[in-house]
Amino acid sequence: MTRRRTLAVIGAALAAGTVAATGAGAQAFAGDASPAHRTVSRQPVVRTLTPQVRAQLDRAVTNVLKTTHTPGVTVGLWAPGKGSYVKAFGTADMATKQPMSPGFNMRIGSVTKTFTVTALLRLVDQGRVSLDDPISTYVHGVPNGHHITLRHLADMRSGLFNALNDEDFAKAFLADTSRTFTNEELLAYAFKHPVAFRAGSQYQYSNTNTILLSMVVEKVTGQPFDRYLTRHVLKPAHLTHTFMPKGAEFPAPHAHGYTDQASDDGSITDATNWAPPGGASGVMISNLHDLRSWASALAEGRLLSKATQAERLTMLPTGREGVRYGLGIFDVHGWIGHNGSLPGFQTVMVYLPKAKATLVVHTTSDVNVEGKSLTTKFANAITDIVTPKNVYDIPTS
Repeated sequence: MTRRRTLAVIGAALAAGTVAATGAGAQAFAGDASPAHRTVSRQPVVRTLTPQVRAQLDRAVTNVLKTTHTPGVTVGLWAPGKGSYVKAFGTADMATKQPMSPGFNMRIGSVTKTFTVTALLRLVDQGRVSLDDPISTYVHGVPNGHHITLRHLADMRSGLFNALNDEDFAKAFLADTSRTFTNEELLAYAFKHPVAFRAGSQYQYSNTNTILLSMVVEKVTGQPFDRYLTRHVLKPAHLTHTFMPKGAEFPAPHAHGYTDQASDDGSITDATNWAPPGGASGVMISNLHDLRSWASALAEGRLLSKATQAERLTMLPTGREGVRYGLGIFDVHGWIGHNGSLPGFQTVMVYLPKAKATLVVHTTSDVNVEGKSLTTKFANAITDIVTPKNVYDIPTS
C-alpha cells in the first residue's frame, strides 16, 4: 500500500477505486439459497425479516467481517411491515477488545455531502441563489469559474481537480494528522491543476466541488457554514447526534478507526483522533439512528420544495453500471443516498423508495480489500439477501 491511496479516499465516495464491489460478500452459506439458483423475479421487494432471514444476515455479515479483517461494523436495516435488523459485530477498540455498539458516534466521510448540498438547496428554495449561477459570482479565482455553475459543482461535473488528490496535500496531511486545513488552503491545492474537461460534459468526483458550495452558503448568508447547517438543516431534520467538528474532536461514545494510509507497507494505524480534512465535503459525525432518519428525509425531500427535490433527484450517468449521481446524492440500483470513506472509517447510508427501506452501515476501517470498499461489501451481502431485486453494487472503475 502506498501513500498515493491517501489522496484518493479521504472523504471520497465515488472516486476511482474507493467504492467498488463485485458481490464477494454475497456468496451462499449453508442453508441459504444460492443467488445463482434463485428466481429473483418471484422475490418480494423486501423479504420479511423472519428469524431465518436474520440468521442469514448474521452469517453474511460475519463472513464479510472475517474475510476482510474488518475490526468492527454496525448495521441498521429498517423496512416498514417487514421488520428491522440493528446489530453490531466485532470490536470497537483493538487494544481493549471493547465490543461494537449500534449507539456509537461515527465519522461519516462523504455522507457529509448530502448535508452540504441540502444547505445550498434550501437557499435555492428561498430564491437567494440559482443552481445555474456561475461559481465566480460567489468565489473569485476558481479556474473556469465563469462557466462552472453551482449545479455542476453539486452533480460532480465541474472538471475541477480534487484537492485531496494533490501530492503536496498528502504530504502535509500525513506530516501532521492533527492539522485542520482551511478552505482556502484546500482550494490552493486544487487550483494549481488544470480543469479536466468542459463543465457539464463529464462526471468526475471531486471534494473541491462541495468545499466551494459551502463557501457559497457562507457568502450568501453571512454565517459560518457549520452554524447555518445546524440551524437550517440539522435542527429542522431533528438530528440530535449529527454535527460538523471544527477539528479532531470526536465525542464519546465512539469506536476507534483503523487505516493503512500512514504507511507504505500496509501496517495498520489507529486513526481515531486524526483531524479529518475536506471541510464540508467529508468531516461530519453522526450515528446509526440519526442517519436512519436522515436517509428518508433526504430521499423524500422533506426539507425542500417538490421542484427543488426533483432537480436534486435528476440522476446522470457516472460511467459505472447501475450508478447515477444527482445533486449531492446517488442512485445505486434503486438505493438512494451516499457513502463515505476517510482514514479509519467508512459509511453507507441509502434508502429504497419503493419499499421505504433504509440501510446504514458503519465500519471501523477504511482498508479496502482487492480495491473494493468495506461498506460496499457489507451492503452488497445484506441486500443480496433482503432486497434481491435491488442489490447494492458499485462496480470497479
